[in-house]
Amino acid sequence: MKRFKSFLAEQMEEFIEYRFQLGYSNTSMMYCLKVLDRYVSEKQVTWASFDPLFFIRFRANLDLEPRSINMIFRMIKIFFNYLIRKDVILENPLQEITELQENLVIPFIFSPEETDRFLKAVIKSMRTSQRFYVSDFSAYIAFLLMARCGLRTSETLNLLKTHYRPEERTIYIEKTKFRKDRLIPIPKAVAHEINNLLKVRRLFPDEDDSPFLLVKVKGNKLVRMFINRRFKQALTYINLEQPRKIIGTTNFSQPSHHSLRHSFAVNTLKRIKQQGKSCQNALPVLAAYMGHSKYKYTTYYLKVLDAEHRRQLFNFSISKSEDA
Repeated sequence: MKRFKSFLAEQMEEFIEYRFQLGYSNTSMMYCLKVLDRYVSEKQVTWASFDPLFFIRFRANLDLEPRSINMIFRMIKIFFNYLIRKDVILENPLQEITELQENLVIPFIFSPEETDRFLKAVIKSMRTSQRFYVSDFSAYIAFLLMARCGLRTSETLNLLKTHYRPEERTIYIEKTKFRKDRLIPIPKAVAHEINNLLKVRRLFPDEDDSPFLLVKVKGNKLVRMFINRRFKQALTYINLEQPRKIIGTTNFSQPSHHSLRHSFAVNTLKRIKQQGKSCQNALPVLAAYMGHSKYKYTTYYLKVLDAEHRRQLFNFSISKSEDA
């Protein structure tokens, strides 16, 4: 089944393959290109139609938040730069189009205590039947690796058994974002839980034969949709589930499993500060541990100091909106 319908389909497929080889995820890239592909198909345009005015009208047609629109246009601009390098076009029609002003995004942050409560809730919700036990145990390990080691969701799902080295108590993460492979030490408690999972898997031949570290029924790879359900279930159990809220020009994000990785970074930096050490000096080390290509990306996690600071910002924004 063809993923794209416009006359740009072939170039889009080649671009996706090119970016994938560089280590980029397909998910957001596919979404952005499909938005353009749909509009181009509806308008039945040609190469000659691509000028700044066309894309300004295209942007005005999008019923999305400025942040989402900017994300789409950044990807489309990259796509057209790719077409220039391939000698398909001469100029990028989006080059002079400025980005829309975005709302400030405040991410959800788990406090250390909330992280502990969340992980305990995941354990309590694990089903004991043979059919689901290994799947639920694997989901718990995925959350544990995000919360205690700062792994990305995709990194946990792609781990192989051979990536875990129990003697060294390390995990090797390969083919991750930007192809930045890394070997990281993991806490003793996390290694203990992984060892327990592997022991349980030996009782079920189908699950044990799978090359993946985290598996579903019959050794199939654990998938994002499955851990989404487990995540929401645990959040509801500890009364932390809350929708995203837009107050004025500020977006307060809802909890997601990426929040566990984000909270790991924020709480690590807070702990370093409480010890009287320099957060700035710690950033390059934390960046390497978390797999950031440049440590400046890790500074994003300094947007809020901790979970309490986020709550104060939220309550202040609510009070100001009620006074307006």
